[in-house]
Amino acid sequence: MATLFISDLHLEAKRPEIGEQFLAFLAGPARDADAIYILGDLFEAWLGDDDPNPYYARMKSAIRELADSGVPVFFMHGNRDFMIGDAFAAETGVTLLGDPHAIELHGKKVLLSHGDALCTDDVEYQQVRAMTRNPEWQAMMMAKTIEERIAFALQAREQSMARHGTMDEEIADVNQDAVLQTIGNHGVDILLHGHTHRPAVHPLEVDGRPAQRIVLGDWYEQGSMVEWNEDGPKLKQLCLLYTSDAADE
Repeated sequence: MATLFISDLHLEAKRPEIGEQFLAFLAGPARDADAIYILGDLFEAWLGDDDPNPYYARMKSAIRELADSGVPVFFMHGNRDFMIGDAFAAETGVTLLGDPHAIELHGKKVLLSHGDALCTDDVEYQQVRAMTRNPEWQAMMMAKTIEERIAFALQAREQSMARHGTMDEEIADVNQDAVLQTIGNHGVDILLHGHTHRPAVHPLEVDGRPAQRIVLGDWYEQGSMVEWNEDGPKLKQLCLLYTSDAADE
């Protein structure tokens, strides 16, 4: 058996193939796992636990089935679904984690993160991140109707896409000094995160000792999962149930 890690599925109704892939994952490999860790951006957008979207209801029900089967499911917020709260956790049976969160797995000290906090070169984004994680800001958003929140999210998404279209790719990636400092401060062997959609295993040296940064990929075209058993972590590419042509539609 193994512990499985995924992130950046960006589930939404207009990409039903990815939802089906996620459901197949929950009904298949996940059932034999020691635990499942979802490291953020499970959903393309989450505007509050009160969203009645039937597509989300189907995904939540499937997660609940997995949790009820006895497989522990852990969830960490991403930059798209940071509004997931206690009601979602109670409904699905997941355990919410802070970011970052340290665990020990098969003798290794591991730090889990969504990864966006490590992109410190993107100063404007970090300012937005700090604002949207503020409980007062979130309370203000939740006071709006779901229709108002949807309109806000659509506008924010358009602005983000326009901004990223002109951004240097390196600015959108993690800052190496931030990575080394984070690993050193937490005294871990491995940093495991998502967010950047750049799956890879990066060997590092931190304070004179070997370390690793493992990056999960997205589920747009490549599919990605880390499978971790007694032999160590393996970054695997999943065979998705759709083509790149469909993803461009």
